[in-house]
Amino acid sequence: MARHIYSLLLWLLLPIVWGRLLWRSIKNPKYQQRWAERLGYVSKENAGYDIWIHAVSMGEATAAIPLVQELMRTYPEIRIYITTMTPSGSDRINSAFGNTIGHSYAPYDYTFAVTRFVNQVRPKLLVLIETEIWPNTIYACWKRNIPIVMLNVRLSEKSLRKYQRITWLLKQTLGYIAQFGVQSYTHQTRLIALGVDQSVIKKTGSMKFEVKLTAGVREVAEAVRQDWGRDRLIIVAGSTHEGEEEILLRVYLQLKIRFTELLMVVAPRHPERFDSVFKLTSKMNLRATRRSEQQGSLPHGLDILIADTLGELPILYSAADIAFVGGSLLQGLGGHNILEPCAVSVPVVFGPVMPNFREISQIAIDSQAGVQVHSQNDLETQLSTLLDDPNLRATMGENGVKMVAKNAGAIELSMNILSPLIGKSK
Repeated sequence: MARHIYSLLLWLLLPIVWGRLLWRSIKNPKYQQRWAERLGYVSKENAGYDIWIHAVSMGEATAAIPLVQELMRTYPEIRIYITTMTPSGSDRINSAFGNTIGHSYAPYDYTFAVTRFVNQVRPKLLVLIETEIWPNTIYACWKRNIPIVMLNVRLSEKSLRKYQRITWLLKQTLGYIAQFGVQSYTHQTRLIALGVDQSVIKKTGSMKFEVKLTAGVREVAEAVRQDWGRDRLIIVAGSTHEGEEEILLRVYLQLKIRFTELLMVVAPRHPERFDSVFKLTSKMNLRATRRSEQQGSLPHGLDILIADTLGELPILYSAADIAFVGGSLLQGLGGHNILEPCAVSVPVVFGPVMPNFREISQIAIDSQAGVQVHSQNDLETQLSTLLDDPNLRATMGENGVKMVAKNAGAIELSMNILSPLIGKSK
């Protein structure tokens, strides 16, 4: 009964769902493509997969990549199908795996779309990355005796309060899931509060610590740094959001007074914002260019490089002296993964808003691999301190590498959950 009420509400929300997709497609043309996939229409070649992995966006897709790589290494004969919901997530999966796996957007959680998709792909196991709770999707798999696992689960206090208002729907839905792998005991406690049986929850840690550089990243980063200028100091500001760039550029103007050859590389989180960020640099009288237009060495006197290419952030971090990770300066955001710069021995700075990465950010602070700032002035002070002290930068970078290595292991523990289910489905 609860799921039927949910389905009815989804139908009532249909104009809003498609209106939102249309609005996004105006801002980002990639949302105009592949609409049929969102209704469950996929290629007839996409049939008979062993594992369906759903990773909603860029962050979840990035976290899932080492898991998929391990699955392919351990079970080379199995077929893997990955779905995402956003173009950035889709691009990340395509750049990592190309045609070696099946891929499409996930169907919206309407019964007809989910049924069409599941009947076509015919997965033997569904793996949901992080906290993707889609009642009709989960029910459709459960009804077909397809085991469902949720991995890398994190559940914020805010999400817990939201979900507790709809326990009439979620308790039954979560009961269909065979196993949960959670990032910490805090998230386990929150799942139990939603009615999940403790016996099906295992602590696996965060997959985001499984940062493995693809072949050639360091070599490419060396070439990038050569083009940027080895005598310059470089700050890479990754995954920035609207409002954050203006703060960063104001800080840059102050830092440039002392560090005259300073270059800031700004990589907006969403591709549709590349143009607006470039216009902002002009408005603030900063000399800027785009990464996609860079030819050879950057000229001296350049202030800002807009990273308007996709999939290069690990390379850009590797070529930096300092990394700032966005999504963390303004209320309403959730923070982004700070472990990529740590893994390449670059000190990381981030803002006060990190609810989605609370444990990870605290580990970075405790490990002296990262610095959390609480205001624009604080950001300027901490960046200035790091720019002034190459030994401090080196020490923090080394601490970051050690921290990532110390907290690795989530993939192995997640495989311990999946392997028995893979064995049954083969």
